Amino acid sequence: VKLGRKVRWRGDRTADFVGGTHGRDLSSPAEIALDASGRVQAYRVKSIGGTGAYMSGTGVIIPLVLGPFVQTSVYDLQLVHYEIKAVMTHTAPVGAYRGAGRPEAVFIIERLMDAAARQIGMDPRAIRKVNYIKPTQFPYKNAVGQTYDSGAFAHMLDRASELSDWDGFAARKKAANKKGLLYGRGLTSYIEWTGGPGTTEKVSLHATAEGRVILHSGTQAMGQGLQTAYSQLVAESLGIGIDRIDVIQGDTDVIVGMGSVGSRSLFVGGTAAVVSAVDLIAKARDKAANMLEASVEDIEYSGGFLTVVGTDKRVGLFEIARAEKDARLSVDSTGVADGPTWPNGTHICEVEIDPETGITNVVKYTTVDDVGVAVNPVLVTGQVHGGVVQGIGQALYEGVHYDEEGQLLTASYQDYCIPRAGDLPSLFVTLDGSAPCVTNPLGAKGCGESGAIGGPPCIVNGVMDALSSLGITQLNTPLSPLKVWNAIQGAGAPA
Repeated sequence: VKLGRKVRWRGDRTADFVGGTHGRDLSSPAEIALDASGRVQAYRVKSIGGTGAYMSGTGVIIPLVLGPFVQTSVYDLQLVHYEIKAVMTHTAPVGAYRGAGRPEAVFIIERLMDAAARQIGMDPRAIRKVNYIKPTQFPYKNAVGQTYDSGAFAHMLDRASELSDWDGFAARKKAANKKGLLYGRGLTSYIEWTGGPGTTEKVSLHATAEGRVILHSGTQAMGQGLQTAYSQLVAESLGIGIDRIDVIQGDTDVIVGMGSVGSRSLFVGGTAAVVSAVDLIAKARDKAANMLEASVEDIEYSGGFLTVVGTDKRVGLFEIARAEKDARLSVDSTGVADGPTWPNGTHICEVEIDPETGITNVVKYTTVDDVGVAVNPVLVTGQVHGGVVQGIGQALYEGVHYDEEGQLLTASYQDYCIPRAGDLPSLFVTLDGSAPCVTNPLGAKGCGESGAIGGPPCIVNGVMDALSSLGITQLNTPLSPLKVWNAIQGAGAPA
């Protein structure tokens, strides 16, 4: 029976755990070959990616496309063998989770870098520096044909080392050891490919007779603060107060965009917002020229007013809107970026482990992130902070478990552990724009997934550093207290 009425369905949390997509189902034996200087000469990865019982829209492209884009990360590695097999399993489908393939790829190379440094007795910073892509190599095409436009990787590492008080680590470790705790330091350099399904975005911009400016965007905020960032860009471009700007998203009756995915919204949608403001000014100049009986070339725009150069004749932007047929001055605009962006950075953490319980605490976390031009530093810092917390969750707490009959054992937050406020460390985020992006007019790089890419390998490297004195070299995530405790017992350490 067709009633012609709208229907809303909402599943509960358990239904989401059972039927929603899971993430990060990748097993990746990997190896690197180094010369005497620590320079990587070859890199080989053979991955098996679980897709679940049926394939989600992103289940295959995560290990086959998105991960390989950054498989070599920030390192100048050209001899690379990457083999991936997708397998179907009797589990929920695998889909995109913050980072979608990039965290897995960066995790592999960063674990290898730390393992290699320890095996050959090299400083973990030194082995990275000798393998970094140099600033003079940009634009740089990596082994899978992706072109990085900019980066200053050694600079990121140096700043993070300074801000984390690298040289003071030995004293902090000694103090922790005196308390009977194991203490370690983790280091990660990362890069992210951003852009999602495309590098164009549409917007509509309207100046109204009521003195408002309305932006309709094809992207949709999910907590990123896009309304604030877009309002800021439009207000600055028009030279009016941000309180006059209204941002409307998700109204496909007005405009259809490509959505918020792949950390693309700001550098593509934000570019479109700026272009729309420029287009609106151009249209207003044409209207003002007719109203003020002057040539367009003589019309100057500033702060919401259009003036005939050298005279006091002027008309306001909103006066022009009132004169329009529908009492608004409107433009439809498209923002275009010349390619993806490549945010990157360095994360350094310190962790302590109680050998009697296996509990790991992250006591200190420092990031230096190259996001190009940060349009709104507060929003960007929040994005990095949230991503790092999710990275901590992946490294230490979160894991989906099934029994032998395929019954999901982690179907609620009673069994599925996520970080809580009390689990979070002192987290210091520094934004560094010393290598602005050159593929979009804003100079901005997507930042939404950076923390979730750098976070997991940084935490795991820290834990493995703390356990290295016991001869423990490898554990798979999540590094739960039980898993860590069992490893310590297996190494013969006193509990």
